Amino acid sequence: MSEGSESRTPEEIEADIQATREELGNTVEALAAKTDVKARAKTKASETKEAVSEKLSGLGDSARGAAPESASAGAQQAAQSVKDNPEYVVLAGAFAAGVLAGWIARGR
Repeated sequence: MSEGSESRTPEEIEADIQATREELGNTVEALAAKTDVKARAKTKASETKEAVSEKLSGLGDSARGAAPESASAGAQQAAQSVKDNPEYVVLAGAFAAGVLAGWIARGR
């Protein structure tokens, strides 16, 4: 014992013991939580699921923002793309005609 311990009252000693017990209880709880692999895995899985859900929600919102509002708007958008880039349409048509000609020639 140290010299100062004799001058403490029993109430002070009891309060010190109680504080030490609480601190020890918190330490034991923290260690138990760290060693509970199943609970930690569930927590991590839940956190990951929430993060993925948030990302998917954000992707859905951006996809809805980029998509045309209706079928007619989509058709207008496609028609405008053809008007803006007619060479790609001609190339795609030539490729399709070549594939069709090859398919017909092979069938005979």
